[in-house]
Amino acid sequence: MQKRNSLRIFVVDDEQVIAQTLAVILSQSGFLAEFFTNPLEALAEAASTAPDLLISDVMMPEMSGVDLAIKLRALDPDCKVLLFSGQAATADLLRAAREQGHDFELLVKPVHPTDLLAAIKRSYPH
Repeated sequence: MQKRNSLRIFVVDDEQVIAQTLAVILSQSGFLAEFFTNPLEALAEAASTAPDLLISDVMMPEMSGVDLAIKLRALDPDCKVLLFSGQAATADLLRAAREQGHDFELLVKPVHPTDLLAAIKRSYPH
């Protein structure tokens, strides 16, 4: 079990203000958080140093958060995943992922910082 301050978290959202704000909140809460607005850049960074936790929007232009999570888990099966979305189409993507054996937690946008931190605590109980 890693200590909270050593958890490396990638926050991915194509809306920079959301990705950056969540990363700042996480950093202020003692996590090592990096934000990306392009899932392909996050995946490239993960190839050299995978995060402990991926927090990603589901609907993005370059690649869905579900696909990003699956590819990242292929690099590091221990990486935990929290997805968030404000769109109804997300249900179909999550269902398809579950059929492939992936069960990702979904938070609804807008994500309140308290809800985000509670979800992380569920993933990494002390």
